[in-house]
Amino acid sequence: MTRHFAGGSEDFSRRDVLKGMGALGAAATGASLTTGSAQAVGSSAVYQYYHTDWNQVRSNLSTVAAQGYDAIQVPPAQYSRLDRSHQQGVTDPPLGYQPVDFKNFDSVFGTESEYQAMVDEAHNQGLDVIADAVINHMAADDDFRGAPGITFDDLPYFSEQDFHPESEIDYSDPESVENGWLVGLKDLKQESSYVRGQIQDYVQKYANLGVDGIRWDAAKHVPEWFFSDYANQWADNLGLYTVGEVLQGGVDYCQGYADTGMSVTDYPLYYTMKEDVFHQDGDMTALDGAGLVNQSPYQSLTFVSNHDSGPPQYEKLAYAYILTYEGYPRVYSNHIAVDDGDIQNLLWIKNNLAGGTAYQRHADQNLYIFERQNNLLVGLNRSGSWQSKWVYTTWTNQALNDYSGNSGDVTTNSDGWVQISIPPQGWVCYAP
Repeated sequence: MTRHFAGGSEDFSRRDVLKGMGALGAAATGASLTTGSAQAVGSSAVYQYYHTDWNQVRSNLSTVAAQGYDAIQVPPAQYSRLDRSHQQGVTDPPLGYQPVDFKNFDSVFGTESEYQAMVDEAHNQGLDVIADAVINHMAADDDFRGAPGITFDDLPYFSEQDFHPESEIDYSDPESVENGWLVGLKDLKQESSYVRGQIQDYVQKYANLGVDGIRWDAAKHVPEWFFSDYANQWADNLGLYTVGEVLQGGVDYCQGYADTGMSVTDYPLYYTMKEDVFHQDGDMTALDGAGLVNQSPYQSLTFVSNHDSGPPQYEKLAYAYILTYEGYPRVYSNHIAVDDGDIQNLLWIKNNLAGGTAYQRHADQNLYIFERQNNLLVGLNRSGSWQSKWVYTTWTNQALNDYSGNSGDVTTNSDGWVQISIPPQGWVCYAP
């Protein structure tokens, strides 16, 4: 993998760098997971499964690989409270996020052997597997749609002394955010060496099954020191990529968790895209400098939606942005079919053309145009009509092909300027 910088280039495997940094902190090196078979320019993307049985995931993996993804993210594997009989919708309630037994991987999604078969098939297809790990809490003791509550006595490896005292979260108090009971879920004491040992066993079990990465669920509700001093070091020693779910819109807040040695879900960018940009009253200038991706691109896991957060009005346009911009993008299966043609084309562009630092070439309310230096020129149009704009590029007297298939080819002039036309709520992707 070649990472292009303004002053030159540096050759290294971004996957190897990330897996080797651990306790050094992501800020020290900066990296993003890529598959070992990634193209020489750019990196690929994660396909996120949610509430999908392991056998169903396994049956889709050849298509996932053919689309151009390099990894899948799958739900938690451990035995948990609640099953599909308690559901009133795809995400209501989330299944797998109320752990009962960290060491029992027979779950609502299938058996441990079926999980192993899914991981093995992913590797056969050249895909990495990112496992969801719930390390903040255990199951709740409440009455939920006829599901019996889980008491301390029902937990095979924990007792009451292993949890913080029951309390509702006060989001104005950082200590309460970390130690309070998230929607009634028993909050684990990460300061306990015994508790840490059980969580480490949990991570080890994932590693024994061959996963390539861990997504730390509800990372915002766990102290940063737990990741910097323990969890990310465990993962690093096991050769695992890590990404923390930090559901918070502040870049500096997210950077604090990234500095512990992991990637972070880029909620600051997500909120900007949904609330300020990709809808009929949006303003594309809000993308200028938005998100963790513009501060720490190698630590940013970008996304358009997930099981907690819905997409913006112009969902595909948002995907055209994150799949061609910097960062490590994730696509959500409940909104985007595994064989979606637009996404397949964008993934090809991502894998083959989208290398280099991103430089903004133009921004106004309707248009956002950027160049991945010397590699790719991308234009996004939020408006309901065709828009044309002259922009500067690094190429002179160069014919550029539109690899999106949405507009005609163009040629830059002797000064590096070119006029591009972008379809309504659409995009173009130009390269030599």
